[in-house]
Amino acid sequence: MKNAGITLFVCFSLWLVSCSEKDASTFPPKRPNILFLLADDLGYGELGSYGQRIIQTPVLDELAKQGVRFTNFYAGSPLCAPSRAVILTGKHSATATIRGNTGYHPDRDVFARVALRPDEITLGEMLHGAGYQTAFIGKWHLDDCHVETWAHHRGFDFAVQEQFGTCPGGIVYDERMHWINGKQDSIYYDLTAYDCIDEFRTNIALDYLDSADLDSPLFLFMSYRAPHAHEKTVRNKELYADRGWPEIERTHAAKITLLDQQVGRLLEKLKEKGILENTLIVFTSDNGAHGELGHDHTFFQSTGPLRGKKRDTYEGGIRVPALAYWAGNTKSGTVDDTPLSGQDFMPTLAEVAGIEVPDQSNGISFAPVFYGDDLKPREHLVWELNLYGKPAANFRQSVRIGNMKGVRYGVDANMELYDLTKDVSESSDISGQHPELVRKMEEVVQKEHVPNPHFPYGGYGAILGPE
Repeated sequence: MKNAGITLFVCFSLWLVSCSEKDASTFPPKRPNILFLLADDLGYGELGSYGQRIIQTPVLDELAKQGVRFTNFYAGSPLCAPSRAVILTGKHSATATIRGNTGYHPDRDVFARVALRPDEITLGEMLHGAGYQTAFIGKWHLDDCHVETWAHHRGFDFAVQEQFGTCPGGIVYDERMHWINGKQDSIYYDLTAYDCIDEFRTNIALDYLDSADLDSPLFLFMSYRAPHAHEKTVRNKELYADRGWPEIERTHAAKITLLDQQVGRLLEKLKEKGILENTLIVFTSDNGAHGELGHDHTFFQSTGPLRGKKRDTYEGGIRVPALAYWAGNTKSGTVDDTPLSGQDFMPTLAEVAGIEVPDQSNGISFAPVFYGDDLKPREHLVWELNLYGKPAANFRQSVRIGNMKGVRYGVDANMELYDLTKDVSESSDISGQHPELVRKMEEVVQKEHVPNPHFPYGGYGAILGPE
């Protein structure tokens, strides 16, 4: 098999190592650029830096080596739309507007996509208001199909947004369609022209960087597709072709390695433009590994030792890889085990940009980790997911207090309890041994829950969805 990523890896390694470290106690004189890289359904164990031994991810592994690798980082939700809502608004999933991929619209008595509310400030709006050039490329998934709820109207000056699926009224969008700033039929992804859709999106980003005003800070949010199951066509047939794997598994691995290559291309462009050393680079996934359309999430040990996968509030569904690199600020080889989650991005980026955090956010800033400082322990983390339909187990909650984790599947189900220090696989329920802690966790999830008309059920006196 050809190692298609080795050239990028070597180049990337040379210039990363060559970056000299500045005084870690001060911000650079110029506000940093921010490159936010979001994978789609990438599991905790699918990067080499997180224990993957088969799938090659040399660029991201080098990023982990030279920057910060977080080992207790969680997605805001185990599902696409609610997780992205947490990232973009800084609000955890029990308070966010979007808590599932589909929600109930009481005014129309239908189940359909739910958009962020107009009064919820997005990362784009926050940083645009601080003078940043803002760009979003890829999967948005935070709209109700009306153009005013799309990325371009939510704080991003430049937005190339994937738009597909069926919207109210029967409008069907082609998954290849990418709309530029909300203009219909702007650009199509040609399945025959690129190794994968992420190469197409990276090309758009490279052109954007060539046209950006480098005298002003920029915020580029790359919402990639790999290794989401529904990118079914990957033109590259060489990667891992000699392994004898089922084609769906070969394709899955190829998507991840091709994503790694696209990240390398972006970083090379930042270097070429002379802005790499003043750019904070963040990489993470929207939720845990998937097991869809015939892919077996255990084939590559995609969740490592963790239980569950996408849609589960067990560790395998919500614990994700997370990396940060900022030349001269992050210390090489830093590994941080502080429990953090998607709502923490908003306060972190606000601190890095030197601006106030919007009041709506209930996250914490982990920027001190960049400079080698410790974070204060947080009281708890909570997750809430609404998967519409019966049985009632489609409502799922989790809570983490210290290293103890509570999980509940079902409106009236008992809270399970796991000690993550001794049992990261969540295989031994010890709730019977700690009834007071279980009661405390139940109180926490009820206190943190904010009623939501789009996601009305969950043990709080409301209704279940349809079959």
